[in-house]
Amino acid sequence: MNVLEKLQAAMTNALSDAALNAGLVDSRDELPPIVLEVPKEKSHGDLATNLAMQLTKIAKRNPRQIAEAIVEYIDKSRAWIESAEIAGPGFINFRLDKSFLYPVIGDVLEQAGKYGSVDAGRGRTIQVEFVSANPTGSLHLGHARGAAVGDVLCNVLSFAGYEVTREYYINDAGKQVVNLARSIEARYRQALGQEAEMPEDGYYGEDIVGFAQELVEREGNRLLSLPDEERFNYFRDYGLEKELDKIKRDLGRFGVHFDNWYSETSLYTSGKVTAVLDALRTKGQVYEQDGAVWLSSTQYGDDKDRVLVKNDGSYTYLTPDAAYHMDKYGRGYDRMINIWGADHHGYIPRMKAAMAALGNDPDKLTVLIAQMVSLFQDGEKVKMSKRTGKAVTMEDLMDEVGVDAIRYFFTMRSMDSHLDFDMDLAVSTSNENPVFYVQYAHARICSIFRQAEEQGIALLPWQQAPLHRLTTEHEFDLLRKMGELPEVVADTARNYAPHAIIRYVYELASLFHSYYKAERVITEDTEQSQARLQLLAALRIVIANCLSMVGVSAPDQM
Repeated sequence: MNVLEKLQAAMTNALSDAALNAGLVDSRDELPPIVLEVPKEKSHGDLATNLAMQLTKIAKRNPRQIAEAIVEYIDKSRAWIESAEIAGPGFINFRLDKSFLYPVIGDVLEQAGKYGSVDAGRGRTIQVEFVSANPTGSLHLGHARGAAVGDVLCNVLSFAGYEVTREYYINDAGKQVVNLARSIEARYRQALGQEAEMPEDGYYGEDIVGFAQELVEREGNRLLSLPDEERFNYFRDYGLEKELDKIKRDLGRFGVHFDNWYSETSLYTSGKVTAVLDALRTKGQVYEQDGAVWLSSTQYGDDKDRVLVKNDGSYTYLTPDAAYHMDKYGRGYDRMINIWGADHHGYIPRMKAAMAALGNDPDKLTVLIAQMVSLFQDGEKVKMSKRTGKAVTMEDLMDEVGVDAIRYFFTMRSMDSHLDFDMDLAVSTSNENPVFYVQYAHARICSIFRQAEEQGIALLPWQQAPLHRLTTEHEFDLLRKMGELPEVVADTARNYAPHAIIRYVYELASLFHSYYKAERVITEDTEQSQARLQLLAALRIVIANCLSMVGVSAPDQM
């Protein structure tokens, strides 16, 4: 139990006892849940409760009378209460003895890199599937945002006590892969001096030209003598390997690594696609009409029934996707999360309907949508890379602004909101740049410790430090904020809202910068210096832990 949880428990017990001892209730069972909140105005105290209003029907008195009775009977010494005041119709505002916050420093320094972690997940398993871009070209900005928010969410879920599996679904079957193979073959023939037309919807990128040239250098014209099917499979496998290697390279540079790379083709070779159709037929969930096979998805909340098998015998996208998700359910995860791009919003109801039709609990599957990103530079929208003259890729952006800025900026807004990315701001070394602002807080603390070392000031074990010398409002604000991290981690994991970690660490950095301007840390007063250095030692850990969850570096100097 962390410091703020201990305070909450102590306050709740003190209020329960006061209500009982004042004769407002006959037993604790009659008490409603006791709510304690931080007032919006600091002048109203540290905590407030509306318990008096909640008890009016039970106690049969007006709320101010109830509040007076609670204040009279509450044991202030048990819950660090300095004073209690009644406000408005019966709110009770409490001012606390801030010494209850001092143990936050001990918690942070003892737990170090694990501070903020909680056991909200209790080891439950969560599979998160994200990015899953077609292996036919470079990752674009939408993929980059999905990679950032997906990875940060996985980090937070792990920190919150869940057992997390990261998965990338490889769309290595279907028309786009046929076009990839045909495009490489056409470029290969052209590199050998032959006439060859690019396929309709072919891939015209420079990477395809490069792949073909590599094959000519390695194989000469040998591939032309292979039987058609063998030659096609060669180009297909070669192209997929090269494109996947490029995707893995870019994601690795971006700090994103997957536990599983799941091949769509394996669904066909293992018979899982036909198995899912057979299961739906057995359950009476499909019907035939106009030569096609339809899923009765309207029974499960979809706006219309969906085709699974077209009248030419080919599958729609939904069929292998249903087989893939059926496989996910079969692996026994407690929960599954998909992070899809903005253009997939309408796909959610049909996938949930397919899972329900197969007898799975659709609520175990959560789909989050990562909205699009717009780039701006010099106040203008950027669509093309200056280097290539083509659409800006994730690789281009990493070259231009660096990984830290992208991960921070792409995560700092709720993923379901559109993001405008200011490239000039992302590379600026000013307080207006939020990632610089937070990283500079960490670097500034490191600088203070270098000064302390130069002056021969060694940090005491925190148990021996004179923490009672922390007395300013700035210091209490920092202590309280640091104490909130475990709750923030639990809430972020519960709500699948990775942007909340960035909001928290930015607010923490802001409190520190204000403190730095208002107070000197190293002073002629040795006790005060020791206390303040202990505070900053803990603060440095908390900032670093947050940045670690976001996948952003915590520099020692800037």
